Amino acid sequence: MNASALAVQDLVAGYVPEVNILRGVGLEIRSGEIVTVLGPNGAGKSTLIKAIAGLVTVRSGSIRLFGEEISGVAAHEMVQRGLAYVPQTDNIFARLSVEENLEMGAYSHGRGITLRDEVERMFVLFPRLGERRRQASGTLSGGERQMVAVARALMAKPRVLMLDEPSAGLSPKLVGILFGKVREVRELGVTILLVEQNAKAALAISDRAYVLAEGRERITGSARDMLASPEIGELYLGVRRGLS
Repeated sequence: MNASALAVQDLVAGYVPEVNILRGVGLEIRSGEIVTVLGPNGAGKSTLIKAIAGLVTVRSGSIRLFGEEISGVAAHEMVQRGLAYVPQTDNIFARLSVEENLEMGAYSHGRGITLRDEVERMFVLFPRLGERRRQASGTLSGGERQMVAVARALMAKPRVLMLDEPSAGLSPKLVGILFGKVREVRELGVTILLVEQNAKAALAISDRAYVLAEGRERITGSARDMLASPEIGELYLGVRRGLS
């Protein structure tokens, strides 16, 4: 069995004093997995991923990255620990070119890498971006902007990549393309945590999943089992019983 890459235990966190959005959440992601967090609006999905990233106050509980406690670590230090986070919105520098966005991703982690080689590596992974390398990122399509955001995060060579609603606002075709790229990123040896509303598409590429409700994990299991479950399909995937 692969070692634990990210482990969260009894996590309590919130944005304002005395209001806890997360009320004892726990999850574990093994090295090399893609794990998706699902749940209704207000369940605490985005709060969870932001708390792990150091952007939400953790009041109690534990967050371990490859065995190292990181709760309380400043957000800007997470990249050095091997953790990258791509927020749902405001995740690119719109006025900078695609290439300049990628270069900014490399500057943030402080490891000695060959910048040009890393940029070209991203253009191999995301050929569309290579075709638009000089274009202002704000003029790209929604799917292309998300690719820029993911590629920029990968420039820091993270061991764990967290994506918050990467498919939001994208057409079904672009969702398929983007999630195909997420699978390719996993093949590079990156462990991935997804927070998603598009449950079917996310589960299709995932190994396991957690369902949150009211700030706690309610269901956990293999992605395949969740896709096949009538109860979970009705509650969380928009599938009505008796309909194919």
